[in-house]
This record gives sequence, structure tokens and C-alpha cells, in this order.
Amino acid sequence: MRIGNREFDLNNRCYIMGILNVTPDSFSDGGKFREIDDALFQVEKMLAEGMDILDIGGESTRPGHTKISDQEEIERVVPVIEKVKAGFDVPISLDTYKPAVAKAGIQTGADLINDIWGLRYDSRMADVIAEAGVCCCLMHNRQEAVYGSLITDVIDDLRESVRLAKAAGIEDDKIILDPGIGFGKDREQNLEMIARLDELHALGYPLLLGCSRKSVIGLTLDLPVEERLEGTLVTTAVGVLKGCSFVRVHDVKENMRAVRMAEAVRRYQAKTPVVG
Repeated sequence: MRIGNREFDLNNRCYIMGILNVTPDSFSDGGKFREIDDALFQVEKMLAEGMDILDIGGESTRPGHTKISDQEEIERVVPVIEKVKAGFDVPISLDTYKPAVAKAGIQTGADLINDIWGLRYDSRMADVIAEAGVCCCLMHNRQEAVYGSLITDVIDDLRESVRLAKAAGIEDDKIILDPGIGFGKDREQNLEMIARLDELHALGYPLLLGCSRKSVIGLTLDLPVEERLEGTLVTTAVGVLKGCSFVRVHDVKENMRAVRMAEAVRRYQAKTPVVG
């Protein structure tokens, strides 16, 4: 897969997507990177630690978040995209579900649109992505955590997102899928989803896993946001062993090390003959 000016080897590597929230109210780091200089310093730090893709978000999507206007979101993300493009050589993902924001971000230099509603919030989003020829990450989401059969329903929902993408003309090699940990799922459903990630390979697209500091970790370990690193690292290792191509994280250095270790184990796992 080519994202921006970089080729990604999806068969042999898992890549780090670093999170940059330019918001006042994100659940983990709200307000820390609203100033341009602070944001650019964080980008430089994450690149030095091993980040492969930068994911910029201008509206918090935490539970109970306050929705903002398209224009306010554009005013938050566009200046950051401009500065990052001017100062760093890194593919940029824009975390938005709004077509107007996506269009403005793409015009400024975004290489990938990361849509938490998998093209199902606004039918125009698929057309914006297709016309620009950029990549997209389509995340699973639901208004309520109600399922007949969790994995079957998630696969069906993601299949519908893929259908919308292909109907608009988005090519297969520009699609990534995300199971949506923390979105439209309770703790038990999130844990089941993580445990059964490999079943999503039936859809035939690379997978991105985003568990970093999320409530499934906090609820499982009874820990606040600032103490969820170890839990995040476990989910990252599981993601690699389950064949994910990308992990979206806040703590790049630590997760990069977890990825490399899990990749080493996975290489030997593939070499080990099945006995019996």
C-alpha cells in the first residue's frame, strides 16, 4: 500500500500511527497540543521514536464529546497539516468523519482520511476520498452496543463500509479497516473483538488497531488514563500476532518496541510446524 510518498509492506510489518490531538477535550491529551509549536515538537518527538504515520484529529470523539462545526474543525487542523507538511517527511492521516473537513485537509496535504463512521455518517465522504485518490481507514461504529452476534455483525457492518467505498470508486489498495475498539461496544465486547481480530481478515483488507489508553484497558485494570501504558502494550502485541498492519497509539517509543518484539515472535510462529 502506498500512503503519501511512502510504500508500506503489509505482509511483513506492523506500522505505528502516532496520535496528535489538536483539541481542548480529547480524553487522554486534550489541550496539550493546541498551540502550533507544541504540536510540531510532539511530531518531531514521535518521529524520532519510530512513528510511521501521523494521525491528526481536530474534534474529540470520546464518549460524551461536544460536536463542533466544520469550520472550527478546519481551523484547528489545516494550519497543523500545513506546518507538518512543510517541516517533516511523514504521511498524514486526518481523523474526521466530515466531508468538508476531509476536503480541506486533503487540499492542504492529508494523505489518508481516518473516518470513525466508516463512510456511513455522510454519504459525501466516499466521493471526497475517491475524487482525491487518497487512502482511507474505515472504522466500525454503532450508536448502541447491541449485537446479535458481535463478530458477524461487525464484519457485516464493515462490509457495508467497503461497499460504499467501492461504489464511489475508492480502490481496494487504498482501504484499511478498523474494528473500532471503544466505539459502540461495551467492555466485554471490546475484549472479544481484540481476541478475535484475526477473523476480520476474511474481509481481505489490512487492519488497524486503536486501543491506546482506552476505557477497555481502564475498566479491565481499574486504572486512570495516565496509567494505561502497560495495558496498551499488551493490546499492541496481540494486534501484531493477530496480523494487524497498523496500530494507532499515543506512546510511540514504547509501542514501537512492543511491535518489534511481537514481530520477532510472529516470524518464528510462522516457521513452527504444526504437531499432531
